[in-house]
Amino acid sequence: MTALVVIVLFSCKDNFSEVQQIGVLQNAPIGEADTINLKYTDSAKLTANLLSPKMMDYSNRPFSFSEFPEGIELIIYDKNNNKSTIFADYAIAYNETDLIDLQGNVLLATHKGDSLFAPQMYYDQKNEWVFTNQEVKLRSTANNIDGRGFDSDRDFKGFEILEMAGDIQIDN
Repeated sequence: MTALVVIVLFSCKDNFSEVQQIGVLQNAPIGEADTINLKYTDSAKLTANLLSPKMMDYSNRPFSFSEFPEGIELIIYDKNNNKSTIFADYAIAYNETDLIDLQGNVLLATHKGDSLFAPQMYYDQKNEWVFTNQEVKLRSTANNIDGRGFDSDRDFKGFEILEMAGDIQIDN
Protein backbone atom coordinates (compact mmCIF):
# COMPACT_ATOMS: atom_id res chain seq x y z
CA MET A 1 0.00 0.00 0.00
CA THR A 2 2.82 2.39 0.86
CA ALA A 3 4.50 1.68 -2.48
CA LEU A 4 1.26 2.45 -4.34
CA VAL A 5 0.84 5.81 -2.52
CA VAL A 6 4.47 6.75 -3.32
CA ILE A 7 4.01 5.89 -7.01
CA VAL A 8 0.81 7.95 -7.24
CA LEU A 9 2.37 10.98 -5.52
CA PHE A 10 5.50 10.97 -7.72
CA SER A 11 3.56 10.38 -10.95
CA CYS A 12 1.49 13.58 -10.52
CA LYS A 13 2.91 16.66 -12.19
CA ASP A 14 1.93 20.30 -12.47
CA ASN A 15 0.39 20.83 -15.90
CA PHE A 16 -1.46 24.08 -15.17
CA SER A 17 0.45 25.91 -17.93
CA GLU A 18 -0.63 23.24 -20.46
CA VAL A 19 -4.25 23.66 -19.41
CA GLN A 20 -3.96 27.44 -19.91
CA GLN A 21 -2.65 26.92 -23.46
CA ILE A 22 -5.70 24.89 -24.51
CA GLY A 23 -7.86 28.01 -24.80
CA VAL A 24 -5.13 29.90 -26.63
CA LEU A 25 -4.78 27.19 -29.26
CA GLN A 26 -8.51 27.09 -29.87
CA ASN A 27 -8.57 30.84 -30.48
CA ALA A 28 -5.60 30.78 -32.85
CA PRO A 29 -6.17 30.36 -36.57
CA ILE A 30 -5.75 26.86 -37.93
CA GLY A 31 -3.87 28.29 -40.91
CA GLU A 32 -2.48 31.48 -42.42
CA ALA A 33 -1.92 32.24 -46.08
CA ASP A 34 -0.29 35.07 -47.99
CA THR A 35 -1.29 36.46 -51.39
CA ILE A 36 -4.75 34.92 -51.74
CA ASN A 37 -6.48 34.57 -55.12
CA LEU A 38 -9.77 32.65 -54.68
CA LYS A 39 -12.04 32.17 -57.67
CA TYR A 40 -15.74 31.37 -57.32
CA THR A 41 -17.46 29.63 -60.22
CA ASP A 42 -20.98 28.55 -61.05
CA SER A 43 -21.43 26.01 -63.85
CA ALA A 44 -17.80 26.58 -64.93
CA LYS A 45 -18.41 30.35 -65.23
CA LEU A 46 -16.41 32.77 -63.09
CA THR A 47 -18.78 34.70 -60.80
CA ALA A 48 -16.36 36.29 -58.30
CA ASN A 49 -12.66 36.59 -57.55
CA LEU A 50 -11.36 37.38 -54.05
CA LEU A 51 -7.85 38.84 -53.71
CA SER A 52 -6.06 39.59 -50.45
CA PRO A 53 -2.49 39.90 -49.17
CA LYS A 54 -3.26 37.80 -46.07
CA MET A 55 -5.91 35.33 -44.92
CA MET A 56 -6.32 33.69 -41.52
CA ASP A 57 -8.39 30.48 -41.45
CA TYR A 58 -10.55 29.90 -38.37
CA SER A 59 -12.33 26.77 -39.61
CA ASN A 60 -11.45 25.16 -36.26
CA ARG A 61 -14.22 27.19 -34.60
CA PRO A 62 -17.84 26.06 -34.23
CA PHE A 63 -18.95 29.02 -36.46
CA SER A 64 -16.03 28.96 -38.88
CA PHE A 65 -14.75 31.99 -40.79
CA SER A 66 -11.81 33.38 -42.71
CA GLU A 67 -10.35 36.73 -41.73
CA PHE A 68 -8.60 39.15 -44.09
CA PRO A 69 -6.81 41.58 -41.75
CA GLU A 70 -4.86 43.43 -44.46
CA GLY A 71 -7.79 44.18 -46.74
CA ILE A 72 -9.58 42.62 -49.64
CA GLU A 73 -10.41 43.15 -53.30
CA LEU A 74 -13.58 41.36 -54.40
CA ILE A 75 -14.29 41.30 -58.14
CA ILE A 76 -17.89 40.41 -59.02
CA TYR A 77 -18.81 39.38 -62.56
CA ASP A 78 -22.35 39.90 -63.84
CA LYS A 79 -24.18 37.68 -66.33
CA ASN A 80 -22.61 39.58 -69.26
CA ASN A 81 -19.11 39.12 -67.76
CA ASN A 82 -18.84 42.81 -66.78
CA LYS A 83 -16.81 43.22 -63.62
CA SER A 84 -17.43 45.42 -60.61
CA THR A 85 -14.93 45.60 -57.78
CA ILE A 86 -15.30 46.07 -54.04
CA PHE A 87 -12.30 47.20 -51.97
CA ALA A 88 -12.19 47.14 -48.15
CA ASP A 89 -9.53 47.58 -45.46
CA TYR A 90 -10.71 44.48 -43.57
CA ALA A 91 -13.07 41.55 -44.19
CA ILE A 92 -14.47 38.38 -42.64
CA ALA A 93 -15.98 35.59 -44.76
CA TYR A 94 -18.35 33.36 -42.81
CA ASN A 95 -18.26 29.82 -44.20
CA GLU A 96 -21.67 28.58 -43.04
CA THR A 97 -23.67 31.60 -44.23
CA ASP A 98 -21.63 32.52 -47.37
CA LEU A 99 -21.65 36.12 -46.13
CA ILE A 100 -18.63 38.43 -46.50
CA ASP A 101 -18.49 41.34 -44.04
CA LEU A 102 -16.47 44.16 -45.65
CA GLN A 103 -15.29 46.91 -43.29
CA GLY A 104 -13.29 50.12 -43.39
CA ASN A 105 -13.22 52.50 -46.37
CA VAL A 106 -15.39 50.24 -48.50
CA LEU A 107 -15.44 51.26 -52.16
CA LEU A 108 -17.67 49.65 -54.76
CA ALA A 109 -16.59 50.52 -58.31
CA THR A 110 -19.20 49.32 -60.81
CA HIS A 111 -18.57 48.37 -64.42
CA LYS A 112 -20.63 51.44 -65.41
CA GLY A 113 -18.14 53.81 -63.78
CA ASP A 114 -20.20 54.54 -60.66
CA SER A 115 -18.49 54.59 -57.25
CA LEU A 116 -20.20 53.84 -53.95
CA PHE A 117 -18.48 54.59 -50.64
CA ALA A 118 -19.51 53.13 -47.26
CA PRO A 119 -17.88 52.29 -43.90
CA GLN A 120 -19.27 48.74 -44.03
CA MET A 121 -20.93 46.54 -46.63
CA TYR A 122 -21.96 42.90 -46.95
CA TYR A 123 -21.81 40.54 -49.91
CA ASP A 124 -24.10 37.52 -49.81
CA GLN A 125 -22.39 34.99 -52.07
CA LYS A 126 -25.32 32.57 -52.16
CA ASN A 127 -27.90 35.17 -53.21
CA GLU A 128 -25.39 37.37 -55.09
CA TRP A 129 -26.56 40.42 -53.18
CA VAL A 130 -24.66 43.50 -51.92
CA PHE A 131 -26.15 45.52 -49.08
CA THR A 132 -25.52 47.84 -46.14
CA ASN A 133 -27.55 49.85 -43.64
CA GLN A 134 -24.70 52.33 -43.11
CA GLU A 135 -24.29 55.77 -44.67
CA VAL A 136 -23.38 55.67 -48.37
CA LYS A 137 -22.15 58.10 -51.02
CA LEU A 138 -22.81 57.35 -54.68
CA ARG A 139 -20.72 59.26 -57.18
CA SER A 140 -21.40 58.99 -60.91
CA THR A 141 -21.36 61.20 -63.96
CA ALA A 142 -25.09 61.92 -63.56
CA ASN A 143 -25.62 61.86 -59.79
CA ASN A 144 -24.05 62.64 -56.44
CA ILE A 145 -26.27 60.92 -53.91
CA ASP A 146 -25.78 60.65 -50.17
CA GLY A 147 -27.98 58.34 -48.20
CA ARG A 148 -28.34 55.56 -45.71
CA GLY A 149 -28.73 51.98 -46.83
CA PHE A 150 -27.96 50.27 -50.12
CA ASP A 151 -29.30 47.10 -51.78
CA SER A 152 -28.33 45.61 -55.12
CA ASP A 153 -27.97 42.40 -57.06
CA ARG A 154 -24.59 41.53 -58.58
CA ASP A 155 -25.48 43.27 -61.88
CA PHE A 156 -26.03 46.64 -60.11
CA LYS A 157 -28.93 47.41 -62.46
CA GLY A 158 -31.75 47.89 -59.98
CA PHE A 159 -29.90 49.15 -56.93
CA GLU A 160 -31.70 51.05 -54.21
CA ILE A 161 -30.45 53.75 -51.85
CA LEU A 162 -32.62 54.52 -48.85
CA GLU A 163 -32.97 58.00 -47.29
CA MET A 164 -31.47 59.79 -50.32
CA ALA A 165 -30.17 63.35 -50.43
CA GLY A 166 -27.89 65.28 -52.79
CA ASP A 167 -27.86 66.19 -56.50
CA ILE A 168 -30.18 63.71 -58.19
CA GLN A 169 -30.92 63.75 -61.90
CA ILE A 170 -34.21 62.09 -62.85
CA ASP A 171 -34.84 60.79 -66.38
CA ASN A 172 -38.33 61.03 -67.86
